Amino acid sequence: MKALSRREFLASTTVAAAVGLSAPALAQGAPRVVVVGGGFGGASAARALKQADPRIAVTLVETSRTFTACPFSNLVIGGLRELSAQQFGYDRVAAGGVEVVFATATGVDARARRVTLDSGAGLDFDRLVLSPGIDIRWNALPGYDEAAAEKMPHAWRAGPQTALLRRQLEAMEDGGVVVMAAPANPFRCPPGPYERASLIAHYLKTKKPKSKLILLDAKDQFSKQRLFQNAWKELYPDHLEWVSLSNGGKVTGVDASTMTLSTDFGSHKAAVANVIPPQKAGRIAEVAGVADQTGWCPIDPVTFESKLVPNIHVLGDATIAGGMPKSAFTANAQAKICAAATAKLVAGEQPEQPKLINTCYSVAAPDYGITVAGVYQPVNGVLTEVQGSGGVSPIDAPRSARAEEALYAAGWFNTITGEVFG
Repeated sequence: MKALSRREFLASTTVAAAVGLSAPALAQGAPRVVVVGGGFGGASAARALKQADPRIAVTLVETSRTFTACPFSNLVIGGLRELSAQQFGYDRVAAGGVEVVFATATGVDARARRVTLDSGAGLDFDRLVLSPGIDIRWNALPGYDEAAAEKMPHAWRAGPQTALLRRQLEAMEDGGVVVMAAPANPFRCPPGPYERASLIAHYLKTKKPKSKLILLDAKDQFSKQRLFQNAWKELYPDHLEWVSLSNGGKVTGVDASTMTLSTDFGSHKAAVANVIPPQKAGRIAEVAGVADQTGWCPIDPVTFESKLVPNIHVLGDATIAGGMPKSAFTANAQAKICAAATAKLVAGEQPEQPKLINTCYSVAAPDYGITVAGVYQPVNGVLTEVQGSGGVSPIDAPRSARAEEALYAAGWFNTITGEVFG
Protein backbone atom coordinates (compact mmCIF):
# COMPACT_ATOMS: atom_id res chain seq x y z
CA MET A 1 0.00 0.00 0.00
CA LYS A 2 1.40 3.38 -1.02
CA ALA A 3 2.18 5.70 1.87
CA LEU A 4 0.49 9.11 1.75
CA SER A 5 2.66 12.17 1.41
CA ARG A 6 2.16 15.01 3.91
CA ARG A 7 0.38 17.07 1.20
CA GLU A 8 -1.90 14.15 0.28
CA PHE A 9 -2.69 13.52 3.94
CA LEU A 10 -3.61 17.16 4.58
CA ALA A 11 -5.76 17.25 1.45
CA SER A 12 -7.67 14.11 2.47
CA THR A 13 -8.35 15.37 5.99
CA THR A 14 -9.55 18.72 4.63
CA VAL A 15 -12.07 16.96 2.39
CA ALA A 16 -13.23 14.78 5.29
CA ALA A 17 -13.67 17.84 7.48
CA ALA A 18 -15.72 19.56 4.81
CA VAL A 19 -17.99 16.52 4.46
CA GLY A 20 -18.37 16.39 8.24
CA LEU A 21 -19.43 20.02 8.39
CA SER A 22 -22.02 19.71 5.65
CA ALA A 23 -23.53 16.44 6.84
CA PRO A 24 -22.24 15.58 10.34
CA ALA A 25 -24.61 12.69 10.85
CA LEU A 26 -23.34 10.81 7.83
CA ALA A 27 -19.82 10.83 9.27
CA GLN A 28 -21.09 9.36 12.54
CA GLY A 29 -23.59 6.82 11.28
CA ALA A 30 -27.34 7.13 10.89
CA PRO A 31 -28.62 10.73 10.86
CA ARG A 32 -30.45 11.63 14.06
CA VAL A 33 -33.52 13.86 13.99
CA VAL A 34 -35.38 14.71 17.18
CA VAL A 35 -38.95 16.00 16.88
CA VAL A 36 -40.45 17.81 19.88
CA GLY A 37 -44.24 17.97 20.05
CA GLY A 38 -46.62 15.18 19.06
CA GLY A 39 -49.55 17.09 17.59
CA PHE A 40 -50.64 17.34 13.97
CA GLY A 41 -47.30 18.90 13.07
CA GLY A 42 -44.81 16.90 15.10
CA ALA A 43 -46.36 13.46 14.69
CA SER A 44 -46.76 14.07 10.95
CA ALA A 45 -43.14 15.20 10.64
CA ALA A 46 -41.81 12.18 12.52
CA ARG A 47 -43.72 9.73 10.32
CA ALA A 48 -42.86 11.60 7.12
CA LEU A 49 -39.16 11.59 8.00
CA LYS A 50 -39.11 7.81 8.33
CA GLN A 51 -40.96 7.50 5.05
CA ALA A 52 -38.59 9.91 3.30
CA ASP A 53 -35.50 8.02 4.46
CA PRO A 54 -35.82 4.93 6.70
CA ARG A 55 -32.14 5.25 7.65
CA ILE A 56 -32.85 8.38 9.68
CA ALA A 57 -33.13 7.70 13.40
CA VAL A 58 -36.25 9.66 14.36
CA THR A 59 -37.20 10.31 17.98
CA LEU A 60 -40.50 11.97 18.85
CA VAL A 61 -40.67 13.67 22.26
CA GLU A 62 -44.18 14.24 23.59
CA THR A 63 -45.36 15.05 27.10
CA SER A 64 -48.68 13.22 27.03
CA ARG A 65 -49.45 9.65 26.05
CA THR A 66 -52.82 10.82 24.71
CA PHE A 67 -53.20 13.56 22.13
CA THR A 68 -56.43 15.57 22.32
CA ALA A 69 -57.26 17.25 19.02
CA CYS A 70 -58.44 20.86 18.87
CA PRO A 71 -60.35 20.56 15.56
CA PHE A 72 -63.94 19.51 16.33
CA SER A 73 -63.44 20.25 20.04
CA ASN A 74 -65.97 23.08 19.67
CA LEU A 75 -68.54 20.36 19.00
CA VAL A 76 -67.63 18.89 22.38
CA ILE A 77 -68.23 22.26 24.04
CA GLY A 78 -71.58 22.52 22.28
CA GLY A 79 -72.67 19.10 23.58
CA LEU A 80 -72.59 17.46 20.14
CA ARG A 81 -69.55 15.20 20.59
CA GLU A 82 -67.70 13.44 23.38
CA LEU A 83 -64.14 14.39 24.34
CA SER A 84 -63.05 10.78 23.92
CA ALA A 85 -63.68 11.12 20.16
CA GLN A 86 -60.91 13.74 20.10
CA GLN A 87 -58.27 11.54 21.72
CA PHE A 88 -55.55 9.50 20.01
CA GLY A 89 -52.50 7.48 21.00
CA TYR A 90 -49.06 6.97 19.48
CA ASP A 91 -48.92 3.21 18.93
CA ARG A 92 -49.11 3.50 15.15
CA VAL A 93 -46.49 6.24 15.13
CA ALA A 94 -44.12 3.94 16.99
CA ALA A 95 -45.04 1.03 14.73
CA GLY A 96 -43.75 3.09 11.80
CA GLY A 97 -40.23 3.04 13.16
CA VAL A 98 -40.32 6.26 15.20
CA GLU A 99 -38.94 6.08 18.74
CA VAL A 100 -41.57 7.76 20.91
CA VAL A 101 -40.34 9.20 24.21
CA PHE A 102 -42.97 10.41 26.66
CA ALA A 103 -41.25 13.28 28.42
CA THR A 104 -41.09 17.07 28.44
CA ALA A 105 -38.27 18.78 26.60
CA THR A 106 -36.88 21.36 29.01
CA GLY A 107 -33.71 22.55 27.28
CA VAL A 108 -31.97 22.80 23.93
CA ASP A 109 -28.24 23.25 23.46
CA ALA A 110 -28.01 24.30 19.82
CA ARG A 111 -24.20 24.28 19.74
CA ALA A 112 -23.91 20.81 21.25
CA ARG A 113 -27.04 19.68 19.35
CA ARG A 114 -28.67 18.17 22.39
CA VAL A 115 -32.18 18.23 23.86
CA THR A 116 -32.57 17.90 27.62
CA LEU A 117 -35.62 16.13 29.06
CA ASP A 118 -37.35 16.64 32.40
CA SER A 119 -36.04 13.23 33.46
CA GLY A 120 -32.50 14.57 33.17
CA ALA A 121 -31.78 12.46 30.11
CA GLY A 122 -30.51 14.00 26.90
CA LEU A 123 -31.05 13.33 23.20
CA ASP A 124 -28.40 14.20 20.62
CA PHE A 125 -29.50 15.37 17.19
CA ASP A 126 -28.18 16.37 13.84
CA ARG A 127 -31.39 18.24 13.09
CA LEU A 128 -34.11 19.25 15.54
CA VAL A 129 -37.75 19.81 14.58
CA LEU A 130 -39.91 21.78 17.00
CA SER A 131 -43.70 21.65 16.75
CA PRO A 132 -44.61 23.00 20.18
CA GLY A 133 -47.99 24.52 19.39
CA ILE A 134 -49.02 27.54 21.45
CA ASP A 135 -48.72 28.75 24.99
CA ILE A 136 -51.01 31.25 26.67
CA ARG A 137 -49.61 34.70 27.40
CA TRP A 138 -50.68 34.74 31.02
CA ASN A 139 -51.44 38.22 32.37
CA ALA A 140 -51.16 39.80 28.90
CA LEU A 141 -54.85 40.43 29.47
CA PRO A 142 -55.06 42.09 32.91
CA GLY A 143 -56.65 39.75 35.44
CA TYR A 144 -56.32 36.63 33.30
CA ASP A 145 -53.92 34.14 34.83
CA GLU A 146 -53.90 30.39 35.36
CA ALA A 147 -56.20 30.66 38.37
CA ALA A 148 -58.67 32.79 36.41
CA ALA A 149 -58.70 30.18 33.65
CA GLU A 150 -60.25 27.71 36.07
CA LYS A 151 -63.27 30.02 36.37
CA MET A 152 -63.17 31.58 32.91
CA PRO A 153 -61.79 28.76 30.75
CA HIS A 154 -59.99 29.51 27.49
CA ALA A 155 -60.37 25.95 26.16
CA TRP A 156 -57.83 26.86 23.47
CA ARG A 157 -55.79 23.77 24.24
CA ALA A 158 -58.15 20.85 23.99
CA GLY A 159 -58.55 18.65 27.05
CA PRO A 160 -59.59 19.48 30.61
CA GLN A 161 -60.44 23.07 29.69
CA THR A 162 -62.76 21.83 26.94
CA ALA A 163 -64.62 19.64 29.42
CA LEU A 164 -64.74 22.46 31.98
CA LEU A 165 -66.39 24.91 29.59
CA ARG A 166 -68.95 22.29 28.58
CA ARG A 167 -69.80 21.56 32.22
CA GLN A 168 -70.24 25.25 32.93
CA LEU A 169 -72.67 25.64 30.04
CA GLU A 170 -74.63 22.60 31.18
CA ALA A 171 -74.81 23.92 34.76
CA MET A 172 -75.88 27.44 33.77
CA GLU A 173 -79.49 28.37 34.39
CA ASP A 174 -81.68 29.09 31.37
CA GLY A 175 -81.56 32.85 30.95
CA GLY A 176 -77.87 33.18 31.84
CA VAL A 177 -75.56 35.18 29.59
CA VAL A 178 -72.46 33.61 28.05
CA VAL A 179 -69.68 36.07 27.23
CA MET A 180 -66.79 35.20 24.93
CA ALA A 181 -63.63 37.23 24.34
CA ALA A 182 -61.77 36.81 21.02
CA PRO A 183 -58.17 38.10 20.79
CA ALA A 184 -56.37 40.23 18.23
CA ASN A 185 -54.30 38.46 15.57
CA PRO A 186 -52.24 36.33 15.43
CA PHE A 187 -53.57 33.31 17.28
CA ARG A 188 -54.23 29.62 16.74
CA CYS A 189 -57.11 28.83 14.35
CA PRO A 190 -58.43 32.20 13.10
CA PRO A 191 -62.01 30.93 12.48
CA GLY A 192 -62.09 29.03 15.78
CA PRO A 193 -63.76 31.64 18.02
CA TYR A 194 -66.57 32.15 15.50
CA GLU A 195 -67.21 28.44 15.08
CA ARG A 196 -67.28 28.15 18.87
CA ALA A 197 -69.68 31.05 19.21
CA SER A 198 -71.93 29.39 16.62
CA LEU A 199 -71.98 26.04 18.39
CA ILE A 200 -72.53 27.57 21.83
CA ALA A 201 -75.42 29.54 20.31
CA HIS A 202 -76.77 26.28 18.88
CA TYR A 203 -76.60 24.73 22.36
CA LEU A 204 -78.42 27.70 23.87
CA LYS A 205 -81.08 27.73 21.16
CA THR A 206 -81.84 24.03 21.60
CA LYS A 207 -81.25 23.58 25.35
CA LYS A 208 -81.52 26.99 27.06
CA PRO A 209 -83.54 29.25 24.75
CA LYS A 210 -83.80 32.13 27.22
CA SER A 211 -80.02 32.53 27.20
CA LYS A 212 -77.77 34.34 24.73
CA LEU A 213 -74.10 34.68 23.88
CA ILE A 214 -72.20 37.96 23.54
CA LEU A 215 -68.99 37.71 21.51
CA LEU A 216 -66.58 40.53 22.37
CA ASP A 217 -63.95 40.84 19.64
CA ALA A 218 -60.62 42.69 19.48
CA LYS A 219 -61.01 42.85 15.67
CA ASP A 220 -63.32 44.38 13.11
CA GLN A 221 -62.65 41.64 10.56
CA PHE A 222 -62.21 37.89 10.90
CA SER A 223 -61.89 34.71 8.85
CA LYS A 224 -64.99 33.67 6.86
CA GLN A 225 -66.75 36.73 8.26
CA ARG A 226 -69.62 37.06 5.77
CA LEU A 227 -70.28 33.33 5.87
CA PHE A 228 -70.43 33.25 9.66
CA GLN A 229 -72.56 36.39 9.89
CA ASN A 230 -75.01 35.03 7.36
CA ALA A 231 -75.25 31.83 9.39
CA TRP A 232 -75.83 33.79 12.59
CA LYS A 233 -78.54 35.89 10.98
CA GLU A 234 -80.28 32.78 9.72
CA LEU A 235 -79.76 30.45 12.68
CA TYR A 236 -79.21 32.50 15.83
CA PRO A 237 -80.74 35.99 15.53
CA ASP A 238 -81.88 35.87 19.16
CA HIS A 239 -78.98 33.97 20.67
CA LEU A 240 -75.72 35.50 19.38
CA GLU A 241 -74.50 39.09 19.43
CA TRP A 242 -71.11 40.01 17.94
CA VAL A 243 -69.46 43.20 19.25
CA SER A 244 -66.62 44.39 17.00
CA LEU A 245 -63.51 46.33 17.98
CA SER A 246 -65.01 49.57 16.66
CA ASN A 247 -68.13 49.03 18.76
CA GLY A 248 -66.27 48.35 21.99
CA GLY A 249 -65.50 44.67 21.66
CA LYS A 250 -61.89 44.70 22.82
CA VAL A 251 -61.66 43.24 26.31
CA THR A 252 -59.20 45.25 28.41
CA GLY A 253 -59.37 43.22 31.60
CA VAL A 254 -61.25 40.54 33.49
CA ASP A 255 -62.24 39.88 37.08
CA ALA A 256 -62.77 36.17 37.63
CA SER A 257 -64.14 36.71 41.16
CA THR A 258 -67.11 38.68 39.80
CA MET A 259 -67.19 37.02 36.34
CA THR A 260 -66.82 40.44 34.73
CA LEU A 261 -65.16 41.35 31.43
CA SER A 262 -64.27 45.02 30.94
CA THR A 263 -63.92 47.04 27.73
CA ASP A 264 -63.30 50.73 27.05
CA PHE A 265 -67.06 51.05 26.49
CA GLY A 266 -68.25 49.35 29.68
CA SER A 267 -68.36 45.95 31.37
CA HIS A 268 -70.17 42.66 30.87
CA LYS A 269 -71.10 40.28 33.67
CA ALA A 270 -71.26 36.65 32.61
CA ALA A 271 -72.85 33.51 33.94
CA VAL A 272 -70.27 31.65 31.85
CA ALA A 273 -67.17 33.33 30.40
CA ASN A 274 -64.92 31.92 27.68
CA VAL A 275 -61.80 34.08 27.47
CA ILE A 276 -59.48 33.35 24.54
CA PRO A 277 -56.34 35.26 25.53
CA PRO A 278 -53.26 36.39 23.58
CA GLN A 279 -50.89 33.55 22.67
CA LYS A 280 -47.30 32.78 21.71
CA ALA A 281 -45.20 29.84 20.54
CA GLY A 282 -44.87 26.93 22.98
CA ARG A 283 -42.25 27.45 25.67
CA ILE A 284 -39.56 25.17 24.23
CA ALA A 285 -39.32 27.55 21.25
CA GLU A 286 -38.33 30.36 23.59
CA VAL A 287 -35.91 28.09 25.43
CA ALA A 288 -34.29 27.06 22.14
CA GLY A 289 -33.90 30.68 21.07
CA VAL A 290 -36.02 30.34 17.92
CA ALA A 291 -38.81 32.75 19.00
CA ASP A 292 -38.31 36.45 18.36
CA GLN A 293 -39.68 39.47 20.24
CA THR A 294 -43.19 38.77 18.92
CA GLY A 295 -43.22 35.43 20.73
CA TRP A 296 -43.45 33.54 17.42
CA CYS A 297 -40.80 31.83 15.30
CA PRO A 298 -39.48 33.20 11.99
CA ILE A 299 -38.62 30.40 9.57
CA ASP A 300 -37.21 29.80 6.12
CA PRO A 301 -40.30 28.99 4.03
CA VAL A 302 -38.47 26.36 1.96
CA THR A 303 -36.99 24.25 4.76
CA PHE A 304 -38.77 25.57 7.88
CA GLU A 305 -35.33 26.02 9.41
CA SER A 306 -35.25 28.75 12.05
CA LYS A 307 -33.98 32.11 10.87
CA LEU A 308 -32.45 32.58 14.32
CA VAL A 309 -30.76 29.25 15.12
CA PRO A 310 -29.27 26.85 12.54
CA ASN A 311 -30.15 23.14 12.42
CA ILE A 312 -33.45 23.73 14.22
CA HIS A 313 -36.69 23.64 12.24
CA VAL A 314 -40.03 24.96 13.48
CA LEU A 315 -43.48 24.22 12.08
CA GLY A 316 -47.16 24.55 12.84
CA ASP A 317 -48.84 27.09 15.11
CA ALA A 318 -45.54 28.35 16.55
CA THR A 319 -44.29 29.80 13.27
CA ILE A 320 -44.40 33.15 11.56
CA ALA A 321 -45.56 31.69 8.26
CA GLY A 322 -46.58 34.73 6.23
CA GLY A 323 -50.08 34.39 4.81
CA MET A 324 -50.52 30.77 5.90
CA PRO A 325 -52.86 30.54 8.91
CA LYS A 326 -52.28 28.58 12.10
CA SER A 327 -54.37 25.42 11.70
CA ALA A 328 -54.15 21.64 11.99
CA PHE A 329 -54.18 21.25 8.20
CA THR A 330 -51.38 23.83 7.96
CA ALA A 331 -49.29 22.00 10.55
CA ASN A 332 -49.76 18.70 8.73
CA ALA A 333 -48.84 20.24 5.36
CA GLN A 334 -45.82 22.06 6.77
CA ALA A 335 -44.67 18.88 8.50
CA LYS A 336 -44.47 17.00 5.21
CA ILE A 337 -42.48 19.77 3.53
CA CYS A 338 -40.21 20.15 6.56
CA ALA A 339 -39.59 16.39 6.69
CA ALA A 340 -38.72 16.20 3.00
CA ALA A 341 -36.38 19.17 3.32
CA THR A 342 -34.73 17.81 6.47
CA ALA A 343 -34.15 14.41 4.85
CA LYS A 344 -32.40 16.12 1.94
CA LEU A 345 -30.33 18.36 4.21
CA VAL A 346 -28.96 15.49 6.31
CA ALA A 347 -28.06 13.76 3.04
CA GLY A 348 -26.21 16.86 1.84
CA GLU A 349 -28.79 17.62 -0.87
CA GLN A 350 -30.71 20.77 -1.77
CA PRO A 351 -34.44 20.92 -0.86
CA GLU A 352 -36.95 21.79 -3.54
CA GLN A 353 -39.19 24.87 -3.62
CA PRO A 354 -42.50 23.79 -2.07
CA LYS A 355 -46.16 24.56 -2.54
CA LEU A 356 -48.45 24.05 0.43
CA ILE A 357 -52.21 23.70 0.71
CA ASN A 358 -54.47 24.66 3.59
CA THR A 359 -58.15 23.81 3.83
CA CYS A 360 -60.13 24.89 6.86
CA TYR A 361 -63.62 23.62 7.64
CA SER A 362 -65.91 25.23 10.19
CA VAL A 363 -69.36 24.18 11.31
CA ALA A 364 -71.93 26.77 12.39
CA ALA A 365 -74.44 24.02 13.25
CA PRO A 366 -74.39 20.22 13.03
CA ASP A 367 -75.71 20.42 9.46
CA TYR A 368 -74.10 23.72 8.42
CA GLY A 369 -70.50 23.74 7.18
CA ILE A 370 -68.34 26.43 5.55
CA THR A 371 -64.85 26.26 4.11
CA VAL A 372 -61.83 28.36 3.16
CA ALA A 373 -58.85 27.04 1.18
CA GLY A 374 -55.58 28.39 -0.20
CA VAL A 375 -52.29 27.41 -1.85
CA TYR A 376 -49.06 28.97 -0.61
CA GLN A 377 -45.49 29.24 -1.88
CA PRO A 378 -42.29 31.03 -0.82
CA VAL A 379 -42.02 34.59 -2.16
CA ASN A 380 -39.31 36.95 -0.91
CA GLY A 381 -38.65 34.81 2.13
CA VAL A 382 -42.23 34.33 3.32
CA LEU A 383 -45.11 32.01 2.49
CA THR A 384 -47.51 33.86 0.23
CA GLU A 385 -50.88 32.76 -1.11
CA VAL A 386 -50.80 31.95 -4.81
CA GLN A 387 -53.03 34.49 -6.50
CA GLY A 388 -56.34 33.01 -7.57
CA SER A 389 -55.67 29.67 -5.89
CA GLY A 390 -57.93 29.89 -2.89
CA GLY A 391 -61.55 30.51 -2.15
CA VAL A 392 -64.38 30.21 0.31
CA SER A 393 -67.77 28.57 0.27
CA PRO A 394 -70.26 30.38 -1.99
CA ILE A 395 -72.02 33.09 -0.03
CA ASP A 396 -75.41 32.18 -1.51
CA ALA A 397 -75.14 28.39 -1.32
CA PRO A 398 -78.36 26.53 -0.44
CA ARG A 399 -78.74 24.77 2.89
CA SER A 400 -78.23 21.42 1.17
CA ALA A 401 -74.73 22.55 0.19
CA ARG A 402 -74.03 23.66 3.76
CA ALA A 403 -75.14 20.23 4.99
CA GLU A 404 -72.77 18.56 2.53
CA GLU A 405 -69.89 20.72 3.73
CA ALA A 406 -70.61 19.66 7.31
CA LEU A 407 -70.23 16.06 6.16
CA TYR A 408 -67.01 16.95 4.33
CA ALA A 409 -65.71 18.50 7.56
CA ALA A 410 -66.32 15.26 9.44
CA GLY A 411 -64.65 13.32 6.64
CA TRP A 412 -61.64 15.62 6.73
CA PHE A 413 -61.24 15.13 10.48
CA ASN A 414 -61.39 11.35 10.17
CA THR A 415 -58.92 11.40 7.29
CA ILE A 416 -56.29 13.61 8.90
CA THR A 417 -56.42 11.93 12.30
CA GLY A 418 -56.22 8.54 10.58
CA GLU A 419 -53.21 9.63 8.58
CA VAL A 420 -51.36 11.12 11.55
CA PHE A 421 -52.29 8.72 14.37
CA GLY A 422 -54.00 5.74 12.73
